[in-house]
Amino acid sequence: AVSDPSSLRSGVGLALCRRLLGEDGRIHLCIACRNAQKNEDTRDLILAEHPAAQVSTVEVDLGNLASVLRAAQELRCRFQRLDFVYLNAGIMPNPHVNFKALWNGFLTGTLIHRLTTAEGVMTQTDRLNGDGLQEVFTTNLFGHFILVRQLESLLCSNEKPSRLIWTSSSNARESAFSLSDFQHAKGQESYSSSKYATDLTSVVLNRRLNKQGLYSSVVCPGLVMSNMTYRILPFFMWKLLMPIMWLIRFFAKTYTLTPHNGAEAHVWLFKQKPESLDPLVKYHSCISGLGKNYVEPRKMDVDEEIAEKFYQKLLELEKQTLEKYSDLLD
Repeated sequence: AVSDPSSLRSGVGLALCRRLLGEDGRIHLCIACRNAQKNEDTRDLILAEHPAAQVSTVEVDLGNLASVLRAAQELRCRFQRLDFVYLNAGIMPNPHVNFKALWNGFLTGTLIHRLTTAEGVMTQTDRLNGDGLQEVFTTNLFGHFILVRQLESLLCSNEKPSRLIWTSSSNARESAFSLSDFQHAKGQESYSSSKYATDLTSVVLNRRLNKQGLYSSVVCPGLVMSNMTYRILPFFMWKLLMPIMWLIRFFAKTYTLTPHNGAEAHVWLFKQKPESLDPLVKYHSCISGLGKNYVEPRKMDVDEEIAEKFYQKLLELEKQTLEKYSDLLD
């Protein structure tokens, strides 16, 4: 299993690594982080709890396509096959809360919906990365897509199915996505757009690769208090809001709050037969008001024709990328 603990001490990725080893201590877990020190620190944290575990590392920055290609090459050299790839890295730069939208939600009775989906509430300011692509689009989706494409030789086998498990979001909304601006250069909801693009990509991957033994699923971890979340508001405000958030959990089952709870759907999928899963469903980590974890499948609001057109655009962008970095290919 390859996983990206995108936040060292407070993210779903690290909680997922711990929980996977709790499910099956025999797996070889390869963790992926942006720098070598973070990789080693994460590995040490995991081995402190599971000293007999097989844990290796690979350095990869999903927002840097050259880094993605180098990591894929390294993984192809080190492994003959991969059973699970958890695509969990994500960024939300310069987040802003629209308090007017929250007040409007209170007045119109849609506050809980807005609090659980962030619809109309969250905006971001994106920028171009070193490859000349939008940073959020590249890190949250396209870097993962290139990685998957480069690892197909380790994933596609009829002998035993392989699994892709993408971390999406309840904030993935069609209204934030546009085929004509699929990198979301012109809008202020780049995170939502990238997560909707993730859902579209997973749908097409299943259509194209299920027969070759590769299955793709998307999950939503719910609202988790992580490094990403803490950047939305000042830390002292989160301290003030936390009792209210625990109260909201009685009405909003996706307020998972802790990384352990947020990883519930990821771990649940680890135990399922991929052939039994619906490729048009997103699996949500949920928790009851009394603290019981469970998984809720919800049909995704995706247009399969748009999904196919978007996938073609990804292939075109992939071609340009491989031409640019031809020296990093085998």
